[in-house]
Amino acid sequence: MTEIFPELAEAKETISFKPTRTSGLKRLKQFVGRAGRHYTGKRNYDFGTDQRSNVSGLSPWLRHRLITEQEVLATVLASHNSDAAEKFVQEVFWRTYFKGWLEQRPSVWTHYQRDLLSALERLKFDQGLETRFNDAVNGNTGIDCFDHWARELVTTGYLHNHARMWFASTWIFTLHIPWQLGADFFLRHLLDGDPASNTLSWRWVGGLHTKGKTYLARPDNIAKYTEGRFQPKNLAKFAEPLTETAEHPLIPLLTPQEPPEGPYLMLLTEDDLSADSLMPTSPAAAIGLLATHGRSPNPIAGAVADFAEGAMNSALEPHGKRVQSAEDWSDPLIEAARDTGVKTIATAYAPVGPTRSRLDRAEPLLRDAGLSLNRIIRPHDTITWPHARAGFFGLRKKIPSLLSQLNLATQPRP
Repeated sequence: MTEIFPELAEAKETISFKPTRTSGLKRLKQFVGRAGRHYTGKRNYDFGTDQRSNVSGLSPWLRHRLITEQEVLATVLASHNSDAAEKFVQEVFWRTYFKGWLEQRPSVWTHYQRDLLSALERLKFDQGLETRFNDAVNGNTGIDCFDHWARELVTTGYLHNHARMWFASTWIFTLHIPWQLGADFFLRHLLDGDPASNTLSWRWVGGLHTKGKTYLARPDNIAKYTEGRFQPKNLAKFAEPLTETAEHPLIPLLTPQEPPEGPYLMLLTEDDLSADSLMPTSPAAAIGLLATHGRSPNPIAGAVADFAEGAMNSALEPHGKRVQSAEDWSDPLIEAARDTGVKTIATAYAPVGPTRSRLDRAEPLLRDAGLSLNRIIRPHDTITWPHARAGFFGLRKKIPSLLSQLNLATQPRP
């Protein structure tokens, strides 16, 4: 219906989500020219799956750090002045903000996991909730946009960011389904499913992240930003903020560890598949371990599992290795270290989530086996996470300074 909004007509463009660094860099190169004023003016529009030229679509590659935030920022700021690229740069820092915020309040993730199990149990005896839930995940609610996005998510593994907010709001305030079940639905089906960004975004919509501030999906807003493709009816007209009794105390960030000095075994995880860029020397050997199934007690979508495994195998290919799967990571790590003849295992720091949980459980057993686990935090995270203590605004106002510290600062041009 571009004739209604002719000034918004967007070129046909789909995104091919192939789990390789080369594909991520190719998409970045394809999009970078539009990361300035084009993105600023059109980023909120969901034109449909075949018209994605207004957004980067880089999130699946960034989630696994096949490409890094710093690479994306450097590429964009080499093509646009900081004023023109301001909105895109802020979006990159939103991802960093969520990770840093959850890193300092890990109890939010723990409580989410606990409450998700309770919500799944409730589905077994609450027939009304079960019906609403099944209708929602199968796209049978009768709400045109919501049903479309539910099917799009399952089919493609991706949703426009604005659609994610509309979807979450409808799920919580119109359908009255526990937000944890919706967050789980996303985490199981999104190629970029990330514990921090996903959990905190759902909490933000519901009024838990910024206490009492909700996001309400409105029919006129959806119609405008989908170019009239959808005309939803019967959406909630009021959003009562969700509440919780739990307190989530702020805990200090860990002190960064130095890269290994001697020979080491490099562990690649799905949270950072560019770990070799952090190391001062080449590893004696490499191993890759997946934690994708730990995102949910429910089955993970095949496309999500395949993307994570394919991404890791592509990162391991230069080392002549392939990914391994294990619930207990201590045994394969101990075996690989002994086969390699090293006493040190080095990996990129894994933030709060399934990978982190497996590393935390394995570390005492590694120590008992005479092995040290060296978790190396990226400078990007070390510099930015301390500013993610409260709302995003606190970090946003620091972005010029952060870019300077990351050697990414540019001078505004007229």
